Amino acid sequence: MLVFLDVDGTLIPFGADRPYPVYEAAQPLPGTAAHPLLSRVDPALGARLAGLAALGCELVWATTWRDDANVCLAPWLGLPPLPLVEWPDEDDEPRLGPRGPHGKTRPLVAWAAGRPFVWIDDEISEADRAWVAGHHPSPALLLRVDHRYGLTERDFALLREWITAGGGSAPRSPG
Repeated sequence: MLVFLDVDGTLIPFGADRPYPVYEAAQPLPGTAAHPLLSRVDPALGARLAGLAALGCELVWATTWRDDANVCLAPWLGLPPLPLVEWPDEDDEPRLGPRGPHGKTRPLVAWAAGRPFVWIDDEISEADRAWVAGHHPSPALLLRVDHRYGLTERDFALLREWITAGGGSAPRSPG
């Protein structure tokens, strides 16, 4: 099972009406100074994500961070480099209008190639859920994360439950 991970709003919370906690890496890491928002990422998320991998999931970056996800964020989280979804050039994708699926939706379904997957992002909409349901033959969990808080323990509990149930007995795309 694939787990597609967004970064902004998912691992890096933003938009809350409160100050964010500031985290430090266990050891100084090269390249992190260029990314001041990394201090908002709780390094403990790395162990929780590794726990999903231990359940048989393949973690995949689904972010516009591109290579920076592996250069800066993976070491911060204590994760190995992860596969990275390459996004098509915007001119190559037909425009579906403001109510169509997110620009990531079709590439993620193509990357999954019929395999079950989880997509964790703060920008998932009902249009994405409908498109995936109509174009992907296997179970898919589209988990919309509240961008103000990022991934929470409640989200991880839902993910573990869905994954250990085989990806089919929990709702296909909870809110």
